[in-house]
Amino acid sequence: MNQLTTFHIVVLISGSGTNLQALIDSSVASNFKISAVISNNPDAYGLQRAEGDGIPVQVINHRDFDSREEFDLALSDAIDKIAPDLIVLAGFMRILGTEFVKHFSGRIINIHPSLLPKHPGIDTHQRALDAGDKEHGVSVHFVTEDLDGGPIIARDRVPVLKEDTVQGLANRVLEKEHLIYPKVVSWFASGRLHMKAQHAILDGEPLPPTGVEVHRDTITEPSDIHLPDHL
Repeated sequence: MNQLTTFHIVVLISGSGTNLQALIDSSVASNFKISAVISNNPDAYGLQRAEGDGIPVQVINHRDFDSREEFDLALSDAIDKIAPDLIVLAGFMRILGTEFVKHFSGRIINIHPSLLPKHPGIDTHQRALDAGDKEHGVSVHFVTEDLDGGPIIARDRVPVLKEDTVQGLANRVLEKEHLIYPKVVSWFASGRLHMKAQHAILDGEPLPPTGVEVHRDTITEPSDIHLPDHL
C-alpha cells in the first residue's frame, strides 16, 4: 500500500468500547485511521469514547428492524457509504448474516476472548474455568459465515490461576486484547495481512490453523516468527 494512502477502518461496537479505546489510542501513531464507529446499541458507552475523540458515530438499532436481514442491509448500506478498507468488530454483539459477510468477505475481523477453536460463542471465561483449562486467552480472526470459525490470525495466552474468578480471568484476557488488536489492524493496514481461499496470509505465507502465537508479554513482529516449512 502507498505510504501516502490512509487506511480507513470502521469499528462496530455494542458496549463499553475498551477495545475501541485501544484502537483509538494506537491510531495516533499507527498506519490506520478510524473513519467511523457504528453501534447497534444507542446506549453503548463506546459511542462517547468515539465522539470525545472527534470520530463520527452512527447508531443502527437492531430493534428498529423486523428481521436480521433488514438490519444487516441497513448496516451494509451505511458501511458502503463510508467505504472503509477494513471492518473491525470490537465487542459487536450481533451475529452477522451470510449475505453481509459475503459482501465484505476478507475485510472483516473480530476479536474473541478464548483460544479458538476452543470455546466459540459466549461465556468463554466461565467455560474455561468449568473445563479446568490451564490456559485461556484471546484470538483475532477473519469473519466468515461460521460463527467464530473464520481463519485465525493471532492468539495470545494467559495462565488460568487456581484462585481465578470469572472477572479476574476476564480482566487479564482483556489486557491482552488491548495489545493484540491494534497490532493486527496495523498488519492489515500495511498490506502484510489478507485472507485468501479461507486462509490467513501473513507476509505472503499461509498461517498455521491457530494463527500467530504471540509472546505473552509483548507482541512479536511477524518477520521474527518462524512459520513451518510445509506452509
